[in-house]
Amino acid sequence: MLTLLDLLSAVALLIWGTHIVRTGILRVYGAQLRRLLSQNMSKRPLAFIAGILVTAMVQSSNATAMLVTSFVGQGLMTLTPALVIMLGADVGTALMSRVLTFDLSWLSPLLIFLGVVFFLSRKQTRAGQLGRVGIGLGLIVLALQLIVAAAAPITQAAGVKVLFASLTGDLLLDALVGAMFALISYSSLAAVLLTATLAGTEVIGLPVAIGLVIGANIGSGLLAFLSTSMQNVAGRQVALGSLLYKLFGLLLIFPVLDPLVAWIDTLGFRPQELVIGFHLIYNTLRCLIMLPTVGPMARLFAA
Repeated sequence: MLTLLDLLSAVALLIWGTHIVRTGILRVYGAQLRRLLSQNMSKRPLAFIAGILVTAMVQSSNATAMLVTSFVGQGLMTLTPALVIMLGADVGTALMSRVLTFDLSWLSPLLIFLGVVFFLSRKQTRAGQLGRVGIGLGLIVLALQLIVAAAAPITQAAGVKVLFASLTGDLLLDALVGAMFALISYSSLAAVLLTATLAGTEVIGLPVAIGLVIGANIGSGLLAFLSTSMQNVAGRQVALGSLLYKLFGLLLIFPVLDPLVAWIDTLGFRPQELVIGFHLIYNTLRCLIMLPTVGPMARLFAA
């Protein structure tokens, strides 16, 4: 029971840290972000890069989705560039998962300490708000570490081991479990890091881990869609389009999964590195393949 409470509190800390980062950045750079996202986004490469950068700043593709859907809902942005930005956000999340595999145990206390110093000493200034962002980033890094640490004992429970043993590489079942991981942890990033940990401790094999990663992507799409349930129709269409692209990714990889896993397994890297590397390459290729389809998708929603 205590372990479950630890996990839930870590998820709550992640949500709170994301909120602090998002509000801090909007207070400091809100006008510039709105200008960046609502203007000059007709060029798809620029919109794609903007999605990567914004997600790296706010540390959450879900937060990026909330920003973009609100701009679309207010008429500041059309659907086509919004969908491109969401594709870029998926790549941004994958890049952050790679960054967070490094030993960043020193980063969280440093960010929180410096953030508190700046926030309390210069509360009403830009430096103070940047301190607020630093606190939020530190809490996010800490929360992700706590989620993985709290989930580790759960994965060793007898019932959970039976569950993992039942996962034999069936992509649809593995993806469903991965989506549940993302929903429970409120973060596809946390779900992917947890999956990498499970693969590294040989609780699950590489085929199952890849299925969980694909499912975590879909779970993040569901999170964004649920988070925008109070938006108007235009705003919800952005989240729905992003979710559909994640589902299309599942359909694209389904026919080639077995030979792909066999090839990845021959690369000789550690299981954690293979899982994180697959997440980055899969998201990047999927988003680049989907990029030419954003126009037809937007027209379909407008019909």
